[in-house]
Amino acid sequence: MTGRRLGSLVAEILVWQVLLSALWLVLISEVEPLEVFAGLGCALLAAVAAVAARRAVSGW
Repeated sequence: MTGRRLGSLVAEILVWQVLLSALWLVLISEVEPLEVFAGLGCALLAAVAAVAARRAVSGW
């Protein structure tokens, strides 16, 4: 994997992470540290899955 591809992969995961984390914060009723950390972890897993699925479909 070249540096450019790795950078693109990291940037794509980061964008998904930010969007999903923001959605999580909007949807929870109380913002407590434990819920924020749980949301960040779930958003990271979902971001990796979204990127993997998109790349699998596109034949990367």
